[in-house]
Amino acid sequence: MYKATVIVKRRPTILDPEGKAVEQGAKLLGFNNISDTRIGKYIEFYVNSDNIDTVEKEIKEYAEKLLSNPIMEDYEYTFEKVEND
Repeated sequence: MYKATVIVKRRPTILDPEGKAVEQGAKLLGFNNISDTRIGKYIEFYVNSDNIDTVEKEIKEYAEKLLSNPIMEDYEYTFEKVEND
């Protein structure tokens, strides 16, 4: 079994209104040195396979078809083998 982590971020050319709102809130709280805030998604899940090719294929397909919007977002992933409990 493998534990996967996927990070999804808006592409740099796409406006991030949530990031802008958070940044404005930060300035209201006195964080005046903060700039270019971008908000993304952090997703963890397990893949129940011991075949590394299958694991990587499923992570990519999951990220491309469900976790990210390929028009507006990019993703990166990592995975590591874990022991079954």
